[in-house]
Amino acid sequence: MTETPTRTPGNAAFTTLDALESEAIHIFREVAGEFERPVILFSGGKDSTVLLHLALKAFWPAPLPFALLHVDTGHNLPEVLAFRDEIVERHNLRLHVASVEEYLADGRLTERADGIRNPLQTVPLLDAITENRFDAVFGGGRRDEERARAKERIFSLRNAFGQWDPKRQRPELWNLYNGRHAPGEHVRVFPLSNFTELDIWRYIAREDIPLASIYYAHQRDVYQRDGMWMTPGVWGGPTESEELLRLSVRYRTVGDGSTTGAVLSEAADNEAILAEVAASRLTERGATRGDDRVSEAAMEDRKKEGYF
Repeated sequence: MTETPTRTPGNAAFTTLDALESEAIHIFREVAGEFERPVILFSGGKDSTVLLHLALKAFWPAPLPFALLHVDTGHNLPEVLAFRDEIVERHNLRLHVASVEEYLADGRLTERADGIRNPLQTVPLLDAITENRFDAVFGGGRRDEERARAKERIFSLRNAFGQWDPKRQRPELWNLYNGRHAPGEHVRVFPLSNFTELDIWRYIAREDIPLASIYYAHQRDVYQRDGMWMTPGVWGGPTESEELLRLSVRYRTVGDGSTTGAVLSEAADNEAILAEVAASRLTERGATRGDDRVSEAAMEDRKKEGYF
């Protein structure tokens, strides 16, 4: 990572991206000074990669003072897992992995009838937070992604059971954040709250942040289900009625392979993706995440239980 020239709000060079970056770095430093055992949720997806980039920048040239935590469903796309491990090794980071597969194997969780494992991440996540005594958990959620995430504060209090109560939201005036919490409670922290998907891609382009290869157009075997282009994997598919095709696609978001779809795309670089995202009228979750289509309140219900 290289140093960049200092910019100030009074400087003509100060941009929206500079303001968003400054806010995120301020949040990381606030948490470092206010909490004892923070952790960063890191899946290898674009948002958590930007989150990690900002965290490294916030404390450079000192090493990152936080560990990383990934809740692995066992149904992650292999390119993303390989990228996760590459980043951890490159920056010499500490990674905790909470495995849904292990919970299924020993009976602490039961496979869902629909085979979707994203909702099964909640219990391993909360157990990992409790066992490691994490009191602040950074996530890459953004307000433009989904209605429930738009409701959430940057500092989001979770009770002793890891649950979120929208009625307990605390006011956040200017850049003042309230991290007060009782023993057993923790706070979810969202430094990217005010970024949009387009901001994320502009920042990736500006900072030349490497990403998992699936975010760029590539040839892949896919089949159509529920209006989404799905890829075969250990999670199954396609059925006899679903035709497997070799198409040029990319992923806007990554998650459980059984419920995350790709989009048809020829965008193989950041410039092309910026043009594509600017023209889109659907958020990445609304367009390609089947688990968010279960009901209007699907995400909010999961967040109340302790989900990301």
